Amino acid sequence: MTADGARLVVDLPAWVGEAAAPGRAFCDDQAKMALVIRLAEENVARGDGGPFGAAVFEIGSGKVVAAGVNRVVQGSNCVLHAEMLALMFAQQRVGSFTLRSPGRPAHELVTSCEPCAMCLGATLWSGVTRLVIGADRDDAMAVGFEEGPVFAESYTYIAARGLETVRGIRREEAARLLRTYRDSGGPIYNPDSGGR
Repeated sequence: MTADGARLVVDLPAWVGEAAAPGRAFCDDQAKMALVIRLAEENVARGDGGPFGAAVFEIGSGKVVAAGVNRVVQGSNCVLHAEMLALMFAQQRVGSFTLRSPGRPAHELVTSCEPCAMCLGATLWSGVTRLVIGADRDDAMAVGFEEGPVFAESYTYIAARGLETVRGIRREEAARLLRTYRDSGGPIYNPDSGGR
């Protein structure tokens, strides 16, 4: 709490922890992506937020460390993207500001949609060593979401710092969710209208 009494509490709906229980193992990228797409679908179906899901896994064991769903509108906060929440809760769970600590397992971020500029930066700073993407930025932008300044050079930069990127896992399924969300009248919230 600050001197003026301001406080920020970030939480997730209880069902997220049930669907992506920490310690539950997933065998491959397909299964991990199926989980985060299911989180995104459930987030929309329950009216808890936008069509984005993400989770941090231990590389090797495939165990869930933490998951996140988009909470921008519900939390009145533009940084509450699925990736940001998954990374924040993962770091809290391991008790470190980095997910690349000596003596600890390596970690990966699996996200239903290619990260926006903010989330890509946070992914690099988080210490994960692998990023797995479902839908790509063109899919998000085609339905009206602004993704910010992410360029091919952005991925060259993160690769040079040890962050592997895998794209297109269950892309059509993830992109279909974005189109369904738009077609059902889900709000398209961008930086100039309150955040992704």
